[in-house]
Amino acid sequence: MARQCTFYSGSILLFLGFIGFVFLPIDAEAAVKKYQFDIQVKNVSRLCHAKPIVTVNGMFPGPTIYAREGDRVLVNVTNYAQYNMSIHWHGLKQFRNGWADGPAYITQCPIKSGNSYTYDFNVTGQRGTLWWHAHIFWLRATVYGAIVIMPKEGTPFPFPQPYSEVNLLLGEWWNTDVEEAVKQANKLGMPPAMSDAHTINGKPGPLFPCSEKHTFAMEVEWGKTYLLRIINAALNDELFFAIAGHNMTIVEIDAVYTKPFTTQALLIAPGQTTNVLVRADRTPARYFMGARPFMDVPIPVDNKTATAILQYKGIPNTVTPILPQLPPPNDTEFASSYNDKLRSLNTPTFPANVPIKVDRHLFYTIGLGQNPCPSCLNGTQLTASLNNITFVMPRIGLLQAHYFNIKGVFRADFPDRPPAVFNYTGAPLTANLGTSSGTRLSRVAFNKSIELVLQDTNLLTVESHPFHLHGYNFFVVGRGIGNFDPAKDPAMFNLVDPPERNTIGVPTGGWTAIRFRADNPGVWFMHCHLELHTSWGLKMAFVVEDGKGPNQSVLPPPKDLPPC
Repeated sequence: MARQCTFYSGSILLFLGFIGFVFLPIDAEAAVKKYQFDIQVKNVSRLCHAKPIVTVNGMFPGPTIYAREGDRVLVNVTNYAQYNMSIHWHGLKQFRNGWADGPAYITQCPIKSGNSYTYDFNVTGQRGTLWWHAHIFWLRATVYGAIVIMPKEGTPFPFPQPYSEVNLLLGEWWNTDVEEAVKQANKLGMPPAMSDAHTINGKPGPLFPCSEKHTFAMEVEWGKTYLLRIINAALNDELFFAIAGHNMTIVEIDAVYTKPFTTQALLIAPGQTTNVLVRADRTPARYFMGARPFMDVPIPVDNKTATAILQYKGIPNTVTPILPQLPPPNDTEFASSYNDKLRSLNTPTFPANVPIKVDRHLFYTIGLGQNPCPSCLNGTQLTASLNNITFVMPRIGLLQAHYFNIKGVFRADFPDRPPAVFNYTGAPLTANLGTSSGTRLSRVAFNKSIELVLQDTNLLTVESHPFHLHGYNFFVVGRGIGNFDPAKDPAMFNLVDPPERNTIGVPTGGWTAIRFRADNPGVWFMHCHLELHTSWGLKMAFVVEDGKGPNQSVLPPPKDLPPC
């Protein structure tokens, strides 16, 4: 079945704005019909301040896109905002169809103000919770929403059927214009100000001033089981999440079923999704759901706790909610223990097809540092790099350059290993070890199995980094603290039921090893999902070559692909 929606992007006056989609099922055998929707724009003050923000269909967070495994999805995007726009469908694999992936200047040029583009893609072999967001500048601060992919008709969940389900989108909010804050910070050569609040479904909860009436609440019936689809849409913070008095059973991560386990709290990095089952079997009352950052290095962070309310039916709103017990902000032990419990379901129906034989081994170091910047007020500028290369964004889409063989746009010589070997996680090194800048990609032959080790370094400071790979899922076969040892650490890899994800956190002062098969031709972005770091250049891309078969090459571009 094909599903179609119309997506408007514009600017309205809100404290916390929303983005929206509407899906209308249509007959796949009939001619595709176009639908238009009336958009109501209202001035609303959600907290203490009101400011113009970019939204879609006047909503924040955006309405959920509902689809079913096997569906064709068409999203008509019209940009009425003052900024160029592109939308990324985070976690959708987009087989042979990078044209619908969305990152600006990687797989498409952005949609200019006053123009439109239709994202046309198939949902193949995926079911579960994903999300969509702007993929240009820092606009995903307000431009994001959920994607819920239901299993094929007649296919049950591999866990008890919930009575009902709720989406919980965790985000961040700035009282100022985020884009202006970023511009001013770049002039200084410094990071912009931290967010002023964290949010749950666009609302910070009553622990923030001026927000007593701006709290998300879900009503539950005693004895019923609920599925919570949790998405971390925050720009720069890994988050702990917990529900006062209630356990959660983890059943899915990044739209992949997991071996269920019960926990009192969970950890979720920017870009990741987690599905949990919650049974409403406690004393009927009002209970806080809470989210706050995890940061295990002494770096300033907004440590305010966003809250929502789980409220039993029949309990009046005057009852004071019970606060959850969240792990301490620097609880590395909990974070490590939680991640150790994540395992793929690995059943005949949902196998974990981990590549056992590796065709190519990659080793990428993650570096933060400072470069001279004569135009910056501080004389220096913070930078980030992979294998000592700071990525430079091109001026036309890399996928177009690859598909049409346009010369001079990028070099396909990104190194498999860093240029210098050193004690990666030892004493802090303030030098950048000769960091260079360029649009350099890694060329990969079709269907080759890849092992990539991402190694944090102490070039300026150690820090955790959630990395997202477009176009693929991957298996997280190993991780550790300190320097990766190629002689010893691979013996400890989990090649049986490792978690399968599209976004993975590299631990502070440590490493993560992932494996995937390069069976999706095109140009695929890989970057840190901390917007601060990716804006400093902590990103690269893979060029996966076409295969020789009839269905192993990049599809032709759509006629309405935005021009540069």
